[in-house]
Amino acid sequence: MEKKRTKKYKIYLDNCCFNRPYDNQSDRRIHIETEAKLFIQEMIKNKTYHLVWSYILDFENSANPDDEIKNRIFKWKNVSEINILENDAVVVRAKEYKNQGLGVKDSLHLSCAVEASSDFFITTDDGILSKKEKINNIKIVNPVDFIVIKGGIK
Repeated sequence: MEKKRTKKYKIYLDNCCFNRPYDNQSDRRIHIETEAKLFIQEMIKNKTYHLVWSYILDFENSANPDDEIKNRIFKWKNVSEINILENDAVVVRAKEYKNQGLGVKDSLHLSCAVEASSDFFITTDDGILSKKEKINNIKIVNPVDFIVIKGGIK
């Protein structure tokens, strides 16, 4: 009997998502999103998902004033399997997203995720999540919804 192969999804975590564990955990929502994000990271380490990285993650993380947090997040670049650099297609697509009401950096993150043919864009940013219906070429979810969609909770 042939073993059924499951698709190994490509996922993009934006800077907000990477920083979630360093936010104030006394808020229940933040704590739950942190736990979900940490679970996703374990799945990435276990090679269940492909992690996508980008030049805009490099740029945004470089601005983090906390060197310890910055260095912890940068370690994920080494875990990533795909790294998207700036190119004309990314910039043009980002301008389209910006015209749909997203910020410049958010637009670049989304455009990089699409450039990598990511299956999911994972964020804790309510501004991006509120516009997810306008972006048709990628599923935009928060970490908790991603786990529920992928059936990660047993």
